[in-house]
Amino acid sequence: MFFALDGFLFAGWVVRIPAIKQQTGASASTLGLALLGVSAGAVITMMLTGRLCRRYGSHAVTVACGVLLPLSIALPAQTHSALSLGLVLLVFGAAYGGINVAMNSAAVDLVAALRRPVMPSFHAAFSLGGMVGAGLGGLVAGGLSASTHLFLLSGIGLLVTAFAGPSLLRHRPAPTAVETAGPREPRERLSPRARRIVVLFGVIALCTAYGEGALADWGALHLEQDLGAHPGLAAAGYALFALTMTAGRLTGTLLLERLGQTRTLVLGGATAAAGMLLGSLAPTTWLALAGFAVTGLGLANIFPVAVGRAGELAGPSGVAAASTLGYGGMLLGPPAIGFLADWFSLPVALTTVALLAAAAAALGYVARNATTSAPV
Repeated sequence: MFFALDGFLFAGWVVRIPAIKQQTGASASTLGLALLGVSAGAVITMMLTGRLCRRYGSHAVTVACGVLLPLSIALPAQTHSALSLGLVLLVFGAAYGGINVAMNSAAVDLVAALRRPVMPSFHAAFSLGGMVGAGLGGLVAGGLSASTHLFLLSGIGLLVTAFAGPSLLRHRPAPTAVETAGPREPRERLSPRARRIVVLFGVIALCTAYGEGALADWGALHLEQDLGAHPGLAAAGYALFALTMTAGRLTGTLLLERLGQTRTLVLGGATAAAGMLLGSLAPTTWLALAGFAVTGLGLANIFPVAVGRAGELAGPSGVAAASTLGYGGMLLGPPAIGFLADWFSLPVALTTVALLAAAAAALGYVARNATTSAPV
């Protein structure tokens, strides 16, 4: 439920970006700098969240962030300049980054307990929440103000946390072997090789998070501004992306069991690269939507596999490190695409998503032997 809530709230925000852009009077480049606040806030808090998870437990930190995230989502609609928007997005990003590290750490513990590669299923819940949030946003975009919409999302988020939080707090994950090793052998002390592997998977996560962030922040604007789509149809672009990502992640466990980690990463990256080339350069809305759908299918399992492997190696510290690198892609994405859109065009800027997806496929192949405890 917390994975789904995270996706639901994030999608509710991104589909209102065109309205917020108009409200603040921001250009593409200044909007990109303001959107940097989400990723900057997330990256700043991620390593801290890893330490909090080790001290207080991933379940408690998940619930705490489940309160902060809904409270912060109502803030962007109250701003009227790019500067104030960027500042409140720092708060939203901090809550977003915290809940991502905490709930992924909890999920890694559950994956270990189940002894099956079910990490994509948790991320499928995130994508399902994103699909519902974007679909709802598309329905109300024409008749409900951004302020009212985000305020309602805030209330829904608090209700979900109040419902699901107590159940999560009643259960604590069993300590892992590293956690029970004693104070002189803390989890974060990894061998140099293990650190390199965590960084490698973090870079793979970066390449794919760049694509997810680009479609979230710029997809609706591309459809509306460059292809003349209605605001509701433009919002549906991210919903379609989230739908295919959900479908891909629901089958992720089967893919990993049948194809293995390497083939799943390489096939996913190649598929996403082809889909995003179509999505960014297509001359019609419907072809662009088809490209977004293929991109979602390709990116679906890359990020959860990368973060899951880092978590298996280093627990919350590994999740935090890989997530920090991953969301570094979102940190780089909004301003990079904004500036490229001003210098060239938004469609050309979006082709960088295809480039990094191809890079993720290549790194996935490089990582075929880069594990310490499990075959790929």
